[in-house]
Order: sequence, then C-alpha cells, then structure tokens
Amino acid sequence: MKLSTLLVAATTASVLALPASAAEVKKIGLAVPNLQADFFNQIKLGVEKHAREKGLEVVVVDAKNDTNTQVSQVQDLMIQDIDAFIYIPAGAAAAAVPTRLAREAGIPVINVDRVPEGAPGDTFIAGESVESAYAVCKFIIEKAGGSGKMAIIHGQKGTTPEVDRFTGCKRAIDENKGVELIDQQWSNMWSADEGFSIAQNMLQANPDITIIFGQADGLAMGAAKAVDVANLSDKVIIGGYDGDVSALEYLARCKGPFIATATQSTQKMGVLAVESALAVAAGEKVEERQTPNAVLTTCDNAPEFVKNHP
Repeated sequence: MKLSTLLVAATTASVLALPASAAEVKKIGLAVPNLQADFFNQIKLGVEKHAREKGLEVVVVDAKNDTNTQVSQVQDLMIQDIDAFIYIPAGAAAAAVPTRLAREAGIPVINVDRVPEGAPGDTFIAGESVESAYAVCKFIIEKAGGSGKMAIIHGQKGTTPEVDRFTGCKRAIDENKGVELIDQQWSNMWSADEGFSIAQNMLQANPDITIIFGQADGLAMGAAKAVDVANLSDKVIIGGYDGDVSALEYLARCKGPFIATATQSTQKMGVLAVESALAVAAGEKVEERQTPNAVLTTCDNAPEFVKNHP
C-alpha cells in the first residue's frame, strides 16, 4: 500500500459545532514536549512561520518531556492573555490538565500529534500513524526476506503515536509468520541516545536480531549506530518514523542498516494548527480529526524531502 494514497483530509466525517462569536486572535500559545526532537521543531517552525504571515505573536514553551513542567507552563500561558492554544502533550500522565485549563479560560484548543485521553481539544491534527507504521514495517520485513527475529524500540509509553505505531507495525508482523517479535523496550524521550542504549541491550541479549523498528527516527538512528558498533550492519535492517532532517539525509546516502521511514508533513501540521485556531476562534466549524499525509521514504525518494521538507 502506497502511503501517498492516504487522505490529506480528515479521516472522520464528524465536525464540532463552535461558538457563533469569538474574539480576534492576536497571540497563540504553543506547548511542545521537547524541542530537542527535530519532529517538534519542524512543527514549531510551521506554526511560527505561518503566524508571522498572519501578523500573530506566538509564545512557545518547552516541557523537556516533563508533564508537571508542562502543566506549570500552561498555567503561565493562561495568564499571558493568549487567544488560542496549540497543544502537544508531553506524556500520557496529566495530559488532560492543560486542555481543561484552556477550556475553563474559554480559549480554543488545537491538539497536534497527541490527544489527551478524555479531554480532546477542538480539533486533532496528526499523521495517520497506524497505516504508515504498517507500511514501514512491511517494507523492512520484505527487505529481510519475510522472516527473522525482530525488535521494537517504542516511544513514550501510552502516548497516541506510540500506541498507533505499534498497532500498525504489529499488523505487518502478524502477516509474516516467519517473523518473531522477540524484544520490545520503551523510551522516554524518543531520542537517539535512548535508541543507541536500548538497541545495544537488545543486541547483547539477542545477537540474532535481524529487524528493528524504531518508532521515531531518533530511535532508529541510535539503533543504527548500535548496529554499526556491533559490526552487524550487513545483518540488521532498521526502520524509523517521522522524516527528521538528519534521518532523511542518512537515507539519501543509500548506505547503512537504516533503510526506511515515514515522512510526516510536520510543517504543514503547524500551518493547519494556526489556521484551525483562527477558524475555531471565529466560530467556524473544523474537522474533528485532520490527517496530513505521511509518505513511505527510502533512499529512492529521500533526496526530494531533504530538498523540500513538507
């Protein structure tokens, strides 16, 4: 299945009825989990660039993957007279609190990448993680000959992308009876350092692993380094997710164990978030779920994304 066939529009037909009147948006609050991750930086760049074009101010807070910090930061945003709130939860724990704070203040809430359980915003903007993760895992399994021992390095446990990407990848595994999922470990930061450490532990415990899926490109890049250090680059195949700039540059070289990712339209997510904030504040209807495309990316098409990241 080609990822390019995924719908760019909403995946659900339901829409939210919004208030008939709303104040003009002049200042937007943007809460992100961790700006050390290129994925969140790309979303931030999309938000800031589009907001500048609209003459809007953006106040950005970085939780550094700490949910308590994020709650405190959002409380601070609420007293800075923001008119709309773009929110990417730092984790599953306490993720609903910032949404409730904004709701109580009558501020539109735009969720990006992750949605707080039980406390959704006015719209949710995220890539279609299930099908795109399925495509990545299907590709790397096929490149491994349809069989082998496989490991998954998960993202932060319980977050929307972690759950969805496992669901998609597991489907690809279940379709290939010759593939045995022998190890799974979870990260906290979705980072290359964690990917390296976790992959090293996996390979030491199971040196016959031949397939690794990292649920983020940072994790996959770290795993690739661990595979290189173990001199297993000719035996292990790695897939990632997100389409980080460094990962795309790696893939474009067509050399190494990391061979595929799903490139998300991260800057487009930022643009959609700003447009959705303006629409909600104006009392317009917005899609409950908006799903920019995610494209299966290998060394064949990575150069085009290096040149022009969506």
